[in-house]
Amino acid sequence: MTTSGEARPWVPLAGQSHRLALEVLLHGPLSRAELARRTDLSAGSLTRLTKPLVEAGLLVEVGPGAGDLRPGRPSQPLDIVPDAHHFVGVKITGDTVHGVVTTLRADVVSSGSRPLDGRTPDEVADVVAGLVEHLAAQVANVTAVGVSIGGHVLPDGTAHRAPFLGWADVALSTLLQERTGRPVVAANDVLALTEATHWFGEGRGHSQFALVTVGAGVGVGIVAHDRLLDGPNAGLGLLGHHSLDPLGPPCPLGHRGCATAMLTTGSIERQVAAARGDLVPYDEVLDLAESGDELARRVVDDAGRALGRLVAVVTNVALPEVVVLGGEGARLAVVARTALDAGLAGDLDPLAEPPELAVQASGFDVWARGAAVIAIQTYVLGR
Repeated sequence: MTTSGEARPWVPLAGQSHRLALEVLLHGPLSRAELARRTDLSAGSLTRLTKPLVEAGLLVEVGPGAGDLRPGRPSQPLDIVPDAHHFVGVKITGDTVHGVVTTLRADVVSSGSRPLDGRTPDEVADVVAGLVEHLAAQVANVTAVGVSIGGHVLPDGTAHRAPFLGWADVALSTLLQERTGRPVVAANDVLALTEATHWFGEGRGHSQFALVTVGAGVGVGIVAHDRLLDGPNAGLGLLGHHSLDPLGPPCPLGHRGCATAMLTTGSIERQVAAARGDLVPYDEVLDLAESGDELARRVVDDAGRALGRLVAVVTNVALPEVVVLGGEGARLAVVARTALDAGLAGDLDPLAEPPELAVQASGFDVWARGAAVIAIQTYVLGR
């Protein structure tokens, strides 16, 4: 078997090989009998397909297969070698670049961040490349890099629209590949986080779920029948201006009480500042609400109720089993849970089964991990 410390080239898997690797990656260790059952492959085909994956060090035999009931010596279950490949994930915000290194199973082994002193494509690409090389030097091998941004990203890795950076039609993947000499995959940040949630997070095991993110913006990602809903308009933030409270504050575009006005961290800070006369950081607003401050409690509960209404919209349309609440502002769902539940219940049919709610850990490392997962998916799925 190839040792995990040896560098391996970027060779995306294809055909039945990626199907096998995916099953083991997401559900392993699996006996060969169970793997054959899951993939509907004959024993001969399974042996033929798994042998090169074992020889390449991607799969490993880990012990007797308790689930293999054939007579004689039981087969050894197959599992992924998590550190056979490492992936760097980078999340770009309007002022900082956040990065992580993960294993093939998206376990974070290192992280870091660097400030952005400029926002031109070349300036940002230089900072990202520097962080990538810093993180890559901390592990034995890096197979590829994933990068995510808030905005509309085309399949070829072009940032068609990135409002937080003021970009339009920037060849992001190309810029980074030229600087790092590594394969780079770029995607919208919410879609990348949705994929990470589906494969390795709160959405795992659910064929239908939705991710609602709140932070600098508002985003929604949906998985239906085990597939991410994607399309030419993905990444445009289409629900960001959905009306949630006709009496709420206006957003920068003048929409009163829309999701952006009610739920973004900046809007919540501005609402409190308008009443207090001084700017209070978002997490401190939540702290004040928890401690009983009447002004902060009112603003936070209004936001929580609006979040519940947004979850109801997503539930009514997408029929998810689980709605995951994420993003750097996700703590709102904890502090304003009573108001959230009221908003959700008020907009659901009384006969409808409410979805299970899960709150994701916050922080930009979570976003960066999502970027790493899109690189993992490109390797495993060969897409």
